Amino acid sequence: MSNLDLTFQALADPTRRAMVERLAKGSCSVSELAQPFAMSLPAVYQHLQMLEASGLVASEKIGRVRTCRMEPAAMSLAETWINRRRTDWEARLDRLGAHLQRFPEGEPK
Repeated sequence: MSNLDLTFQALADPTRRAMVERLAKGSCSVSELAQPFAMSLPAVYQHLQMLEASGLVASEKIGRVRTCRMEPAAMSLAETWINRRRTDWEARLDRLGAHLQRFPEGEPK
């Protein structure tokens, strides 16, 4: 599975997207990250493992505290892929619009 596949797989889950949104504001401990979710700490760790496998999040343990932070490179990879698709579709829609304008009142002959 490619890094891009792992990134989209990680972002497919609403809990993980919420974690990414929280980490986009700055680093925090796993306890702080888990606070808004009604789930066990082991479940939070499972989500974090997926985020780390995708490269979206990195963590380090200092003493008894594990701190998580965003890794922007993985998000940039997904952003680049999405932007390329958007550019392709915008060009296609522009061509369709130009084609439709050739016909009065939008009626092809």
